Amino acid sequence: MTKIDIISGFLGAGKTTLIKKLLSEAFTGEQVVLIENEFGEIGIDGGFLKESGIEIREMNSGCICCSLVGDFGKSLREVVDTYHPDRILIEPSGVGKLSDVIKAVQDVQSEIDAELNSFTTVVDVTKCRIYRKNFGEFFSNQIEYAGAVILSRTDKAKPEKIEEGVALLRELNDKAPFITTPISQLPGKKILETMESGKSLEEELLDEIICPECGHHHEEGECCSHEHHHDHEHEEHEHHHGCGHGDHGHHHDHEHEEHEHHHDHEHGECCGHDHHHDHAGHHHADDVFTSWGRETIHTYTKEQISDILKKLESDNSYGNVLRAKGMVSGADGEWIYFDMVPEEHEVRTGAPEYTGRICVIGAELNEDKLAALFGLA
Repeated sequence: MTKIDIISGFLGAGKTTLIKKLLSEAFTGEQVVLIENEFGEIGIDGGFLKESGIEIREMNSGCICCSLVGDFGKSLREVVDTYHPDRILIEPSGVGKLSDVIKAVQDVQSEIDAELNSFTTVVDVTKCRIYRKNFGEFFSNQIEYAGAVILSRTDKAKPEKIEEGVALLRELNDKAPFITTPISQLPGKKILETMESGKSLEEELLDEIICPECGHHHEEGECCSHEHHHDHEHEEHEHHHGCGHGDHGHHHDHEHEEHEHHHDHEHGECCGHDHHHDHAGHHHADDVFTSWGRETIHTYTKEQISDILKKLESDNSYGNVLRAKGMVSGADGEWIYFDMVPEEHEVRTGAPEYTGRICVIGAELNEDKLAALFGLA
């Protein structure tokens, strides 16, 4: 099955840089075909791509979004039938609507041996305000429908400019992960993993503290013994997000977003997944816990993080904190990872993340005090 990845963004946003990095670091060993839409813009360096064994099919019939039904579908079929690639990269024109390109792929994917894998938008963080003003819905559409948003020029922009850009873009899309770490500092595989969607911090923490059988919090190693039989062939799960913006639960009709899970647990057995069921007598995590989370480009020292965690452990005015977890940029260029359970916490260094993320889960959390504690008020 060929994977189809759409990489959109206005001219000059940094799509070329991203595609080159993915080709050299994330797609190694794969046969990749690039479908490039020329629309009055200078395309990717054909020489570089041909040397890499990449085939370019110029879409000379005009904007990809103006000739969606006929030419585009035919081109996709030809590429799949001719090359049988592992992956197709589609780089639409910068003035195309991402929603139209997604729909074009969905309209033909049932007829070809391919599936839509990801749809990413690259945005110059220094230009997003003026682009939104000048290009209106064409710019907004690329953000609204993105499964991931990659911010370029973050290594050159001032922190306040980056925060302003993120806030503006979050008005358009509050679900997708935003990559604010310069892509030169991230491995290609990490970028691809983020594009393809990972769990939000909130989901990860709920996985760890909520029993999927009864929706309650148990002490470590303890499990409920309720007789809950999972006889549904395709259970629909409600995933409650709000912390890391790492989920791709878009409010758009994307076919590949319907997840079917099969469960064959013996009764009384706990699995490690965060499944909230609506059986009578069960509690959704939302009924028991609240969560507070932020994405941030703020930098910290290990000492600062350790002091923050000690306060969360000892000061009940922040709420009844069950877990705190995060990865943030360190003041010395390293990344700091932290994890806290009551009376115990760990602070360590780790690999760069796509952006700084913090999540706290507990009961009766004081969000204003938490924001102030982390310096994000």
